[in-house]
Amino acid sequence: MLQQSDFKLDKTRILVVDDHPVVRLGLAYLINQNEDLLVCGEADSAHKALDAIEKLCPDMAIVDVCLKGQSGIGLIKNIKGRYPEFPILVLSIHDENVYAEHVLRAGAKGYIMKNDASSNIIHAIRKVLNGEIYVSEKMTSKILNKFINEHPSCSSGSPIEFLSDRELEVFHLLGQGYGTRQIAEELYLSIKTVETYRGHIKNKLNLKNASELVKYAIKWVQRETIS
Repeated sequence: MLQQSDFKLDKTRILVVDDHPVVRLGLAYLINQNEDLLVCGEADSAHKALDAIEKLCPDMAIVDVCLKGQSGIGLIKNIKGRYPEFPILVLSIHDENVYAEHVLRAGAKGYIMKNDASSNIIHAIRKVLNGEIYVSEKMTSKILNKFINEHPSCSSGSPIEFLSDRELEVFHLLGQGYGTRQIAEELYLSIKTVETYRGHIKNKLNLKNASELVKYAIKWVQRETIS
């Protein structure tokens, strides 16, 4: 007679989207230790991620903010446009105070920073699969306070928080050393449109000129990468 333990559980299939092979390997190790979870595929770019979703039919995706060819925010919007109910958890090195609300508005169901992943990633995955939102306790408190007060003073104080999704993408590419033409090609925008975004960013960050903007962006990206 078969025992209950003889039946193999149907595993929840997860796609990992990150441009760092070591991160993908580490995530697969953590996730595959759970008998009901399985990393069914990996992708290092937005384009490959969309192909993998279509071919592998995963149950959810874990996506980094920074990818080759398109940002994670752009990828999330594309995925939600094609598969509105598809659950996405964002795992990133970047400060949740800046990015968490952006990715949630784009359609992701959670945001977890990489330095918290080893202890909290499985809990985050299960919450997202259960239809709940996952962010840190600190971020939850911030979002609730912002909602209750409906006032910008509830922010963490960084003017970068007030950049739009597209402005944040442009700002991040500036910090990686991309010029206006390169950003236009990367984001499929006209040079004039990128210049307009650069002007908006400069004004929001209260910077005097383009040189200050580039220096500020580079320092911010370097600080985010180190932290």
